[in-house]
Parts: sequence; structure tokens; C-alpha cells
Amino acid sequence: MKKKVGVHRLAERANVSIGTVDRALHGRPGINEKTRERILRIAREIGYEPNLAARALSRSRTHVRIGVCVPREIHFFYDQLWEGIYDEVKRFRDYGIDFIFRPVPELGKGETPELKKILSSRVQGVILTPGRPTEITPVIDAAEEKGVRVVCVSTDAPASKRSCIVCVEPRLNGLLAGELMGRFVPAKAKVAVITGMLRTEDHLRKTEGFAHSFPEYCSGGQVVEIIEAHEDPGESFRKTSALLARIPDLSGIYVNTVNCLPVCKALEARNRALSVKLITTDLFQEMVPYFEKQTICASIYQRPYQQGRTALATLVEHLSHNAPLSATYLNPSIVLRSNLHLFREVRRQQKGSAMMTAAAS
Repeated sequence: MKKKVGVHRLAERANVSIGTVDRALHGRPGINEKTRERILRIAREIGYEPNLAARALSRSRTHVRIGVCVPREIHFFYDQLWEGIYDEVKRFRDYGIDFIFRPVPELGKGETPELKKILSSRVQGVILTPGRPTEITPVIDAAEEKGVRVVCVSTDAPASKRSCIVCVEPRLNGLLAGELMGRFVPAKAKVAVITGMLRTEDHLRKTEGFAHSFPEYCSGGQVVEIIEAHEDPGESFRKTSALLARIPDLSGIYVNTVNCLPVCKALEARNRALSVKLITTDLFQEMVPYFEKQTICASIYQRPYQQGRTALATLVEHLSHNAPLSATYLNPSIVLRSNLHLFREVRRQQKGSAMMTAAAS
């Protein structure tokens, strides 16, 4: 009869702690990929099988309820964020953890009453995207004072007592975009920023970063306008069209939210797609043609799927195992036409198209 190999043996063979083995086996954060791969390889080599009885005992002792209050729109960004959250939910539901989902329709719309409803459900933790940080800060503070841990994702409520934030540092996004724009446009160029809502921490800090960085890399360059489009496609198109008419010598536009398609369409409608350098934010399949036509020069990718996964896993680890809560700032990537195919949103679409083609042939 084959002797069963336990987690202690696996940790000993891999020369790591049991906690590190647990992170590797269950895809949790706090471990680098090389270590994870080495542990999984050793597990296969020695025939490790999880102790289902111990896992069941762990489940029986876990009584955790987590609420999630994240927007549905704009779906190009939040669909990816939700996908990361749901993938973690599927893993942790087997451990007896309950989840309450109260999404809001758009960033900053209805988040305060929804958060209050979540808190009335006796949760121990909340994942939250605060679009109106000033308004929602007192609710966050009241939750934390009662021992409910609040993890902000994507954007922050920095004046609140929230436990931590998971995001790509927004000012860094703006700094990167400003440096790129400064290298794309000539000296003394006029550029503009199109954002969502400056009351939202993420949008404000990106705008500040860009305004600081751009003149450093473009001699005599000016940020001539900062336009709030409130994440509304129609408003974005109208305001971009008016901007192009008002400033005929505009050299560049930085769109610091995912709502870039109306800007692309306005540039093409006015035959300015090649003369105005466009830097966008994030990546989704509908952007690909605009990269290929060079309407979009570059995009700052914020890894929304990973943000969702990390936020939920971090909160679960804290509530289940007392793991520390600390801010997590993911490293952004720069998307160009040459590396476009390497990003998960494009790879997944290409894989789906290949499978459909194979099925039809």
C-alpha cells in the first residue's frame, strides 16, 4: 500500500515553511512564481495529496462573511476586476466562507447605501471601490471601529480608516503617461487630459501625476485643459470633439480612465487620429483595432483582474489566518502595438477565436 505523503514532508523537501506550501498549492499571494512552480513540481514528484479530513476540519472552524461593493460599469474595466474576484470566490467557498455581492451600477453611484446594507449583514470584511471618498469615509470609519475590515480596490478613500488598498498607484500612472507623452510630441506641445471625476482619488492623482511629469519631458509643453467626462461615452465624445475644434494645434490627449473609445471615435471623426498622440488606460478587445491603426500610441495597463484577485485573497487570508493587511501597489505595464498580443485580455480573445475556427473547420 502506497504511503501517503503529507504537507510537512512537502515543506521539508522544498525547504520552505508550511505556510509557503499552502500559498503555492492554493494560488494565494505572498510567494514569488519561481518558488510556487518549484513547490508544485516537488509535490508532483513525491505524489503529494491534500489531507481532505484536515481541510474539512479547517472548513468547520471557519465562519467568515465578506461583502463586495464594486461597480458594474464601465464594464471594460470592472468586468475584469469582477472576474478576478469571482475566481478567488470559487476557491474559498470550499472553506465555508460566505460572500455577499452588492454591486453598484457605476463608480460613485449608490455606494454609501449599498455599503450600509452590507454592514447590516454582519460581515467581517468588505471589498470596496470608493468613487465618492468624502461621502463614504464616515461609513468606512464606523465599520472599522466595529472591527469590520475594509479593503479598497482600484481607487482609495485615503482619509478614511480603511485597512488597506490594492491598486496600481495612480500618481505613478500619471507620471508614466506624462513621460511617454513628452517623448511622443514636439517641444512646446499643447496636450489635454480627459478624466472621469476629479472627486475620485484615482482620477485626481493620475491627473496630478501627468501634469507634473509632462513638462519635465517636453520642453515648453503645456497641459492646456483637464476635462471631466464623468465616465459617460456620449459626454466624452462631445467634449473631445469640442476640444479638437477649440484647439486646432493640440498635440496629445491622455485619457486616464478606461473610457477611451469615444475619444478614439472623436479623433477619427475629425481626421486627427494620426496628428494627435493618444495615451489611454488599460486594455480590452475593442481597443485592439485602434492600436493597429495607431490611433492609440500607448496604454497604461492597471491589471484589473489581478487587482480583484489580490484584494479578495488578502482579506480572506487576514480573516482566516490573521495575515497582516498592508497596501498592495501592483506594477503597471505599458501596452504598445508591438507587445499587445502578450496581455491576457488579447490572448484570451485570440484563444477563443482559434477554438471557434477549429470547431467550424
